Formats: sequence, structure tokens, C-alpha cells
Amino acid sequence: MKDLGSIMKQAQAMQQRMAEAQERIAALEVEGTSGGGMVKLTLKGTGELARVDLDESLMAPGEGEVVADLMVAAHADAKRKLDEKQAEVMREAAGPLAGLNIPGMPKF
Repeated sequence: MKDLGSIMKQAQAMQQRMAEAQERIAALEVEGTSGGGMVKLTLKGTGELARVDLDESLMAPGEGEVVADLMVAAHADAKRKLDEKQAEVMREAAGPLAGLNIPGMPKF
């Protein structure tokens, strides 16, 4: 029974680390760019779009399609960065259990 108690303590500690990791993820902000920095988007850790910065040269008539394409590309860049940071935070929280295929646990 001593081992079971140890396992339970480890599980509780991991639960706490995972909750802290979720808080860290929610506080994340990443910036995605496209067009050589002409379009910048900021995503929060929750995936919420927080900010859009457009270079004023893109405001010319007839540039709507270009702006739309650049915004999609900047969002994809930000989303990739956010996914990487979220995975990093969760791997840190999982500690030695990261990479194990445990039912009910997210994969990192």
C-alpha cells in the first residue's frame, strides 16, 4: 500500500502542475507575421485574436485580396507558434510522464 500512496501523491502533484500549465497557457500571447511584417496578428493562449496591425501601404484601393491573404498567413504563423508554446508548457508540466501514452492524458 505504500506504493499506492506514493502514486496518489504523484498524481495529485501532476494534477496541480497541469492546472498551473493551463493558467500559463491562458496567459500566453504570440505574434504571427506575414508580408515581411506588413501584417501582424497577436493570439492569446486561448486562441482568441487579440490584435491586428496592418501596414498603411496595404490600405490602398484594390489591395483587399492581398490583405486577406496576408492576414490568413499571419494567423497560421501565430497559430503554429501558439501550438508549439502550448505543447512546451504541457511537456514541462507532465515532467517524466511526457511522451507516455496514458489513457485520458493529452499527448505532448
